Amino acid sequence: GNASRAKQYQRVFPDLITDWRNHWNQGNFPFLFVQLANFMKADSVPVESAWAELREAQSKTLALPNTGMAVSIDVGDAMDIHPKDKQTVGNRLALNALNKVYQQNVEFSGPVLKEMKVAGQKMLLTFEQCGTGLKAKDKYGYLKGFTIAGEDKKFYWTVAEITGENTVEVSCPQVKNPVAVRYAWANNPDDANLYNSSNLPASPFSAPLKRS
Repeated sequence: GNASRAKQYQRVFPDLITDWRNHWNQGNFPFLFVQLANFMKADSVPVESAWAELREAQSKTLALPNTGMAVSIDVGDAMDIHPKDKQTVGNRLALNALNKVYQQNVEFSGPVLKEMKVAGQKMLLTFEQCGTGLKAKDKYGYLKGFTIAGEDKKFYWTVAEITGENTVEVSCPQVKNPVAVRYAWANNPDDANLYNSSNLPASPFSAPLKRS
C-alpha cells in the first residue's frame, strides 16, 4: 500500500519504530521486518519500479539501531501478492534474531553493496556479508539482475562476473562511462541470483557513483 510513496516511507517507517520504542519504554528493543517480495509480471527491459524504491526505503531503515531485515526477493509469486513460502522468510527472520538478539555468530544477511568504483568501462563492486564467498545461484554459473547507466541515466542489462570472494565486475557495451549501478531493481526481478555462501540472497540496490 505504500509502494507509490517510497520517499515518504523512508521517514514514516523509522518514525513508527522509534515511536513504538518510546511508548513502550523498553529502550531500543529488537525490531525485525521483511522486505517486499518479488511480485507482478517480470520486465524484459530495465524500467523504473515503485516496488524497488520501497524496498530501498526499507533497507535504509536498517540505519536505526537494533533492527534487522529478511530479504524475500526470491520467494515471491508473480500472480499472488501474498506468496506461500512462509518458511524461508521465517528462517531468515530467525537468523536475524539469533545474531542480533541472542548474539550468536551466524550469517544473517545476504550480500550488501559496500563500495563501487569505475575502471574504464567496467564497474567494480565490493560487497560485505559474503560469508566465505559470493556465488551465482544458476546452473550455468552466470550472474543476472545487474544493470548500469551512463550520464544519460538509461539503464542496460550488464555482463556481470564474480571476480573474488566479495567482488563483482559489471560492464555493458552500450555504456562507455558508467555512473550508476542497480541490482534486482524491478517489481519482480525473477532472475536475480547473487547469493553468499550461506544461500542468503543479496539485497536489491540502486547506487550512483560517488565522485571524489
